[in-house]
Amino acid sequence: MALPLLNYAPASQNSRVEGFTIGNDDTPRIYSTANLLSSSELDELIAAAYRQIFFHAFASDREIFLESQLRSGNISVRQFVRGLILSKTYKSSFYEKNSNYRFVEQTVQRVLGRDVYSEREKIAWSIVVATKGIEGFVDALLNSDEYLEAFGDDILPYQRRRSLPSRVLGEVPFNIKSPRYDAYHRAQLGFPQLIWQNTIRSYVVTDRQPKTGDPALFLNMARRINAPAFTQAPVSAQNIDYERLVPRR
Repeated sequence: MALPLLNYAPASQNSRVEGFTIGNDDTPRIYSTANLLSSSELDELIAAAYRQIFFHAFASDREIFLESQLRSGNISVRQFVRGLILSKTYKSSFYEKNSNYRFVEQTVQRVLGRDVYSEREKIAWSIVVATKGIEGFVDALLNSDEYLEAFGDDILPYQRRRSLPSRVLGEVPFNIKSPRYDAYHRAQLGFPQLIWQNTIRSYVVTDRQPKTGDPALFLNMARRINAPAFTQAPVSAQNIDYERLVPRR
């Protein structure tokens, strides 16, 4: 029997505060299939979906079948987002590399467009992950009243209320605030790498690089030759018997 969702008190965060926001450079663009006029705008929506869920998608990470279903109108934006979160790329990048608490935090940021309210909310959703699995957790987020009121079936999730009128800078983007890998896995993968800052990397202009046949190309080969040292004492020209060295006929 699955446990019910643990109650948690929503904090008064930017995403819950009603207000009149004047658009600026930090204001996210809202993508929706309700007002698409061309196929290029649908391409922009799909690219924005990959940025929102994956932060970046390589060609091998793209879900071609989901894209075709969205283009043909067989699925909605909400179902497209569900498919991206349940994809192999998202599971291997976020679920398998993090704890349930961190996985919950990153998924709430990408799906609901806000930070988790408190540790109690992390625990509540982590219980859902442990009892209902990833699919049950994702369905609970996408079917929640908060998601339906904010985005519905047609609007792509985005970071809500990122820009505040009373502040010079808005909230930090989720991909910078919550990197994909935890500190343990970042150390295992060897980043962030700070050694390169102390290393001087030389750059040779193309026209100054050695061409074919240049002796500089054979310098390393010449250094690897272990030729014996010449230890014979030099002979003076006055001590050489030239008459004896001349061959006789």
